[in-house]
Amino acid sequence: MRIALFVETYVPYINGVVTHVKILKEGLEQQGHQVLVVCSDGQAKEHYIKDGILHCPGHISKKFYGYSLSLPFSSRRMELLREFDPDVCHIHTEFGIGLFGAHAAKKLGKPLVYTLHTMYDDYLYYVSPKAFLGLTKKFSRWYVRRLAERSSAVLGPSKKCVEYFRSCGLQKEVHVIPNSVELDLFHPSATSEEQRNAVREQYHIPAGDMVACFVGRMGREKSVDVLLDYWKETITPEDHIHLLLIGDGPQLPEWRVRAQEEGLEDRVTFCGKVMHKDIPPYFAICDAYVTASLSEAHSISMLEGMASGLPVLQRLDPLNAYQVQQGGNGYLFETAQEMAAHLREIRDLSPQEKQALKERVIDSVKESGAKQIANCLLKVYQEVVNSRPTEEM
Repeated sequence: MRIALFVETYVPYINGVVTHVKILKEGLEQQGHQVLVVCSDGQAKEHYIKDGILHCPGHISKKFYGYSLSLPFSSRRMELLREFDPDVCHIHTEFGIGLFGAHAAKKLGKPLVYTLHTMYDDYLYYVSPKAFLGLTKKFSRWYVRRLAERSSAVLGPSKKCVEYFRSCGLQKEVHVIPNSVELDLFHPSATSEEQRNAVREQYHIPAGDMVACFVGRMGREKSVDVLLDYWKETITPEDHIHLLLIGDGPQLPEWRVRAQEEGLEDRVTFCGKVMHKDIPPYFAICDAYVTASLSEAHSISMLEGMASGLPVLQRLDPLNAYQVQQGGNGYLFETAQEMAAHLREIRDLSPQEKQALKERVIDSVKESGAKQIANCLLKVYQEVVNSRPTEEM
C-alpha cells in the first residue's frame, strides 16, 4: 500500500506524536509498504521530498517550543502528493498540515483516517486568554467532531480518546490502537555502565539512592507541581529516594524556584531539555517512572520507561487505569502517602525481586513495537480502502 501520514512537525523535533508517526513509518516500511510523511518545516524555503518526507515551508512558533506551522493549502504540495498517489491519507494533527490532509483526501478521492493524540481541553490555556476559555473549548470540540465526521476511520490511543470524542458529540465508532515504543532503543541492555555512571555523576546522585523519574513537557497540564507537593509531604532525605524531572517547558523556571524555596534540592533534580536519543541512560539509572498528569491519552514517555524496565507509579486517572497492572507493571496512587508507600516498597525489594519486576514490566510492553502498530493500522487501512466511503465536512 501507499500511505501518506500527515503530522505538524517531524524529526529531528521530538514529541509523542512524532515518535508515534516515526515508529509507524518504520513498521510499515519494514513490511514493504511505501510511506510519505507530510510535515511542516520552518527551515524549508520550498516544498521538497527527501527520504520519504515531504517538507512543507512553515512558520516557526516560539510559543509552541520552536515547532513550525504551515498553511493548510498549497498547490505545489498537492501536486507532489498527487504524484505519490496514496491509497490512504492518515492525519495525526488538527492544524494546518492536518487540514491539508483532510482536504487532499477529498480532492484526490482517497479515504481519510484520523488519529486524535491530544486531549485539547487541557492545553487550551496555551492559545486562549482565560476569559475566552469556555468559547475556545466549545469551538475546539466542534472542530474535532467535524474532522472526525468526515473521516473514514477515527482512532485514538486509549479509552480516554473515545470518551473525549463522545464529549465532542461524535457518535461513530472509534478504534482504540495503543501507542508504540522503540523497544530496542530503550531496552536496559542498550546502555553501558559508563553512560549510566556519567548521568549519576552529572546530577550528583549517590550510588545507593533510589531514583524515580518523569519525562515530559514542563507545563501545567503535566502536574509536576503535584509531584513536588507529594515529595515535600512524604519523602524525607532519610528515604534516599531521588526524583529526576526531565524536560523543558514554560513552568520549568517557576518549579525550579519552588523546589529550591521548599528545600527539595537534595531530593529533586530538574534536568531541563534532554535530546530523545540521549534519554535511555537516564531511564537506566532509575528504579521507577512516576507521573501525576491527568492529561495523557497514552503516554509514550511512560511506555519508554516501561521498555527500560521501570515500574510505573501513575496517579489515578479512571479512564487510563487499565494501562497499569497493579503490582504487575506498576501501581496506581491517589494520595501522597500511597505514592510514597509504593516507592518504598520498590526500594526495599531484594535484587532478585527487583530483577523479576523489571522483567515483568518489559514483558508488558513487548507487543508495543513497530511491527505490532503497523499491523493494527494496516487492518484499518484495508477496511477503509475496501469500503471507499465519501464524506463531506
